Amino acid sequence: MNGQLIVSVSGITNTTRGVVDGFAREMDARGVPLSLFVAPRLAGHYLLVRDAHTQEWLLERREGGDAIVLHGYDHGGDARRHAEFAALPGHEARLRLLAADRVLDRTGLRTRLFAPPRWRASSGTVAALPGVGFRTMVDGAGVHDLVGGTLTRSRVHGVGDGAPSRPWRRRVVVSGAARVARRGEPLRLAVFAPVLAASGPRRGVLAAIDAALCHGAEPAVYRRPASSTGRVTV
Repeated sequence: MNGQLIVSVSGITNTTRGVVDGFAREMDARGVPLSLFVAPRLAGHYLLVRDAHTQEWLLERREGGDAIVLHGYDHGGDARRHAEFAALPGHEARLRLLAADRVLDRTGLRTRLFAPPRWRASSGTVAALPGVGFRTMVDGAGVHDLVGGTLTRSRVHGVGDGAPSRPWRRRVVVSGAARVARRGEPLRLAVFAPVLAASGPRRGVLAAIDAALCHGAEPAVYRRPASSTGRVTV
């Protein structure tokens, strides 16, 4: 069975929505749904609750088959050492998760999927997630079924937001995507929305996706894994 291709986009705000929409339309033409990473607060005093246009766009994308994934609360933390959820004890993680969940519920974007910023979650965060209602967590190790207690291991190939987006890195991502797809393994490609505004990184991302599709990768989105098979299901 061919491996799955999961493309995620983070950093979606009022200023990046246009370029992400263009990218999403290119994915529609390829039959590739997106996993859209959403945070209630982001840098530059961005608040999702005050951005009705982005809320509407996200809702429309979800109705069309894309997945909404909670991507932290405000990405706060010790920037020199830790991402937002990378070192939090359980009670602090729970408070942030509850606050974020309330915002997504208010905007109609509530989800049971969680991806910690920079793909790093503390043991306290992992323990707190099921109590807040989350069923799946995706991190640097793979896709965690928080109900069944299983992990489907797969590597993240990223462009932007901490992952290098220089030409040599893009070539590595493209070749890596082709290699993973050729082996029939799950391919997770993570894209930081602002880099899509630059032609070089955008071409690199599209080339990686096209390479994976050429080798038979099956487009998918993040959802709760099927514990019995260990595969990410759609």
